[in-house]
Amino acid sequence: MENTMSLRRYLLSILAFAALTGAASAETIKVGVTPGPHAQVLEAAKAVAAKKGLDIQIVEFSDYVVPNAALEAGDLQANSFQHQPYLDNQVADRKYKIVAVGNTINFPMGIYSKKVKTWDEVKTGATLAIPNDPTNGGRVLILLRDKGIIKLKDGVGFKPTLLDISDNPKKLKITEVDAAQLPRTLPDVDVAGINTNYATQAGLDPVKDAILREDPKGPYANIIAVRTADKDKPWVKTLVESYQSPEVKAFIDEKFKGSVLATW
Repeated sequence: MENTMSLRRYLLSILAFAALTGAASAETIKVGVTPGPHAQVLEAAKAVAAKKGLDIQIVEFSDYVVPNAALEAGDLQANSFQHQPYLDNQVADRKYKIVAVGNTINFPMGIYSKKVKTWDEVKTGATLAIPNDPTNGGRVLILLRDKGIIKLKDGVGFKPTLLDISDNPKKLKITEVDAAQLPRTLPDVDVAGINTNYATQAGLDPVKDAILREDPKGPYANIIAVRTADKDKPWVKTLVESYQSPEVKAFIDEKFKGSVLATW
């Protein structure tokens, strides 16, 4: 009996040591996100990653500029907040050595208003606020072009500017505003083009409240980005697999009911 008890204690001590060793060896990474759906979905992915030995620490940023700067500087190991055209623009302008390693979610851009309920009610000379960064501002202009509201010059690609508008029949007065501040402009403008994450954060329903909405198909799938030097590290594969898991897909479908779409 005594030998049996001693063996049992020995086995328990081995299991305890293995558990402590496993906890100590779990890799920790910091991932930058913007508040709202990006943070919420990453929380779901964090739970999946924990089972795979990867501890994700979520760091929230209130704008679109700092997360790439923080990643480039090494303050983060990854970020999840932007689509490919935005990253391409940042890399071209700031020479970041950052690459995409996997798709995440898509937020169809919407046009919102506190003054009208349909686009047909928008009058000539109405005021329109759009994001002031080239990619997302251009995204609103492309949405308006695709809906037949404005015309753009040929060959503008995914980053048209106000200078690329070739025809503006409604004579819309367009102003550029920081993307995070756009919901606050709604009392002061007739309409505003707002990214879904900032719309939901402000209590807007992208499915019900948007008077115009972008086609979800296109180049605007959001991505997980890492430093180029890290792209082949094992934790990157674990991060992407955890994010693109059935558990996270089910969370997105249940939580957002069509306002946010999984893109893998």
